[in-house]
Amino acid sequence: MDENIFDKVHEVDLKKTMETSYIDYAMSVIAARALPDVRDGLKPVQRRILYAMIELNNGPDKPHRKCARIVGDTMGKYHPHGDSSIYEALVKLAQDFSTRYPLIDGHGNFGSVDGDGAAAMRYTEARLSKISMEMLSDINKDTVDFIPNFDETEKEPTVLPSRYPNLLVNGTSGIAVGMATNIPPHNLREVINAVLKIINNSIEEDRDTSIEEILQIIKGPDFPTGASILGTRGIEEAYRTGRGKIKVRAVTNIEAMANGKNRIVVTELPYMVNKARLIEKIAELVKDKKIDGITELRDESDRTGMRICIELRRDVNANVLLNQLYKHTQMQDTFGAIMIALVNNEPRVLNLHDMLKYYILHQEEVVTRRTRYDLNKAEERAHILQGLLIALDNIDEVIKIIRSSQNTAIAKERLMQTFQLSEVQSQAIVDMRLRALTGLERERLEAEYKELMDKIAEYKAILADKNKLLTVIKDEITVIRDKYGDDRRTSIGFDEDDITTEDLIPNESIVLAMTRFGYIKRMTVDNFKSQHRGGKGIKGMQTIDEDFIEELLMTTTHHYIMFFTNKGRVYRLKAYEVPESGRTARGTAIINLLSLLPEERITAIIPLKDYHDSKYLFMATKKGIVKKTPIMEYQNIRKTGLQAINLREDDELIEVKATNNQKDIILVTRQGQCIRFNEKDVRKTGRASMGVIGMNLEDNDEIIGMQLNTQGECLLFVSEKGMGKRTEMSEFSVQRRGGKGVKCYKITEKTGYVIGVKAVNEENEVMIITTEGIVIRLMVSGISNLGRITSGVRLINMDLENDITVASIAKVKDKSSDEEVIKELEKELEEENSGSFDSEELDEDFMDESEEESEELEDYDSPNPENDEEDE
Repeated sequence: MDENIFDKVHEVDLKKTMETSYIDYAMSVIAARALPDVRDGLKPVQRRILYAMIELNNGPDKPHRKCARIVGDTMGKYHPHGDSSIYEALVKLAQDFSTRYPLIDGHGNFGSVDGDGAAAMRYTEARLSKISMEMLSDINKDTVDFIPNFDETEKEPTVLPSRYPNLLVNGTSGIAVGMATNIPPHNLREVINAVLKIINNSIEEDRDTSIEEILQIIKGPDFPTGASILGTRGIEEAYRTGRGKIKVRAVTNIEAMANGKNRIVVTELPYMVNKARLIEKIAELVKDKKIDGITELRDESDRTGMRICIELRRDVNANVLLNQLYKHTQMQDTFGAIMIALVNNEPRVLNLHDMLKYYILHQEEVVTRRTRYDLNKAEERAHILQGLLIALDNIDEVIKIIRSSQNTAIAKERLMQTFQLSEVQSQAIVDMRLRALTGLERERLEAEYKELMDKIAEYKAILADKNKLLTVIKDEITVIRDKYGDDRRTSIGFDEDDITTEDLIPNESIVLAMTRFGYIKRMTVDNFKSQHRGGKGIKGMQTIDEDFIEELLMTTTHHYIMFFTNKGRVYRLKAYEVPESGRTARGTAIINLLSLLPEERITAIIPLKDYHDSKYLFMATKKGIVKKTPIMEYQNIRKTGLQAINLREDDELIEVKATNNQKDIILVTRQGQCIRFNEKDVRKTGRASMGVIGMNLEDNDEIIGMQLNTQGECLLFVSEKGMGKRTEMSEFSVQRRGGKGVKCYKITEKTGYVIGVKAVNEENEVMIITTEGIVIRLMVSGISNLGRITSGVRLINMDLENDITVASIAKVKDKSSDEEVIKELEKELEEENSGSFDSEELDEDFMDESEEESEELEDYDSPNPENDEEDE
């Protein structure tokens, strides 16, 4: 054995060697593999793929090329790693469900949202997409630094010019050593608008832009798969600190089926959720009995879009089951945003403002270097043109010098000495063709020289003035926004745990409309225009067969909306939680918003500003039962609803009002009877009680409406066939509850039964809604004021032959400005529904009287004791 072999063995400290080696490896992964650069938002492999494709002349205007060729060029020239990792990166850049704005236009099987992998690279083809050309724009104009590749046979860019903020627009994810990044994609239009805001503030006001201003423009992530983000707290946390948890929920809709069952239809899933695996998970939960009530599960997705159909048993509450799916599956997921990117080759956690700031700095450098490059080229060309113009001015002498010179070198030297030209200019003169001697060619040279001098002046002005430089960036990025910008795909909804939600909602007047089949929507008040009596009306809502609008009311976005059902239960939403729709849209099924029980439907809706000790809820049922309960007992309404009144089996709750214990109650029946009594005749009872007899009804008659005497000076009656009238409130005298009342409307074959009643004033307007969804808006002053036992005049023309009738009526009032609308609306709501009263009504005498009277009412005997049934 060679004894010298031991001389070549070096003893090293294993701990130090491992530390050094691992740190080198970790830094290589961090800086050259897993993390994106803050300037172009690309990892090295992505940048090399795009550069290799542009070198291959594989642009959007050229045919697709085999991905194997693209991967081969990338691997052989710039990226000495495995071909599978390169192809995987290429595929992700081409998937429209992974990348918000794909940088590669793929041709072939590039995988699916079900988790299917792409076909082998020998089968697929690709080329650069149109928007990726903006990433590579002006790369040949010395806009970025180039470095030698791994074997120093080629040059590769250290960063791309990236003419739009790709890091935010397309986002990225990567796992390095000891850190990871997960930046969500955003909407191109919003991000560029934020960049423009920063630039405008710098140019016009010479100030920095606060993150609050940016947050008003960039609403949140915009995922390629759509879905819905819950609340803004996670978004704000991520944008302000660089880290945050964003809750994302699938877009679902609960549809009623023909057989009386419901189905949940999923049309959008959270970002990066595997659809096939999600369906398997749901099936597994059903098999393990963790979720009960699903009868069928189908994937009906096709090329037009995603559709997962989940059919439910008849007795299952769809909302409860949907919440179980959110809890146990990825139909609700959390996107953990960690916004780490390389700044000067060092990893840093960046907030939203930092990312935009570094991008703008990058663009300043890119445009500066491009402008210098263009300036140098322009000056070089101008220098040559100067020489050519000098030659043309002295053409005879130039020809003489060239003809008398022994060779080209001597001719160039003599020209330089004679006319004080540079070597470049003299070379251009020697190379000049005879056609340059024509007058037209001279004009062309002079025009080109003048144009070049203008460009040189412009380039120098840009380089000398930062504001002009920023204006160039602003103009160019605006063109990209207008060319490639699109609407948001991801909506931002409300999170119950997000306390900042309501602060973001403007307090404005709205109209809520709900149909008989339970579709509800929120609209602005200017959707309807006033018409004259007897008009045809305008289209108010697209409804499905046999559906029509039943409830139409005005409120503001910040009011509570209490929904009372035929089963005597109450649910509650904030008005802004009802999705907004256009005038002709159908709206959202109420079952998507409330956890209604099977066969439960909404029969009364009241807006409420706040809860107050002095307010009561006064209820009326179809069978004439009334009940008065302090409103404070309904303050804590669960998501699953609360029992508002106990009902007999054949009875239904039809109307609810908020009162102050001193108003007159007016009940009107379908057959035209009316009773008016003071609400003090009804003693207050608990939340779960049944109530007492309010009106003694004839056979086959029922209550169709309840109004308060404070709501107007007249009662407006409207019949099924479009007839109506006003009658003075004073014509209805106060009597004790429990009676049969008096005649209020003359029923004939021409009128049909009474369908609605409203207490109105002269200046009010009313909306009349038909069973086919036609809405007409009338001034009350245009409706005849008649006595009690009359039928009235025609208010709306309808196609009675096709069984079109009036469905419901609603009272509205409008003003000239939004501020006046809200002010008047709040006043009207306080008077009509909130039961507030004037300060003089709150004196001590009144309070004492109320206390004495409440004691008397405990022992109050009904005029019809046998009908006074009450369930304590």
